[in-house]
Amino acid sequence: MNKTKFRLMAFAIVTMASLGLYRWGFERTAPDAEFVTIKGEHIRMGELRGHPVLVTFWASDCRACIEEMPELAELYQQLSMRGFKLISVAMPYDVPSRVLSLAEAKQLPYPVALDPLGHLAETFDQVRLVPNSFLISPDGRIVMHQLGRIDARNLRERVERMLGDV
Repeated sequence: MNKTKFRLMAFAIVTMASLGLYRWGFERTAPDAEFVTIKGEHIRMGELRGHPVLVTFWASDCRACIEEMPELAELYQQLSMRGFKLISVAMPYDVPSRVLSLAEAKQLPYPVALDPLGHLAETFDQVRLVPNSFLISPDGRIVMHQLGRIDARNLRERVERMLGDV
């Protein structure tokens, strides 16, 4: 093998290894955010340690967000007794009365938070697009970040693995 091929091969191996380490490095501690729900509850991320938590950002005018709500509601109803937590956050541009109406119409069983000043969206990686979800492990690390509609089966499997560790 000549020197040029060897160098290219070495560069490719180092680059691939670096990308792999970057992916591992993606897991980071979830921000210690405080959510205020449409029912006036205050929920702090720190209080949820020890539980798998899904934080999902949505908007009332987002078709994919509305379509995934029944799947999220079902997942929450089936796994919340085992410790799974789910908090949905309406985007700052959503009108609170519309968020409340939609949550009631869809009979969402999980907490729905408002983010009128955009602090939560900013804290969670500058969320601008929805649906946008973050799965947080019981030890407080963000282990999955999903932009776009959630794959409910994959999410269920991940959460059930975490609940097995709880």
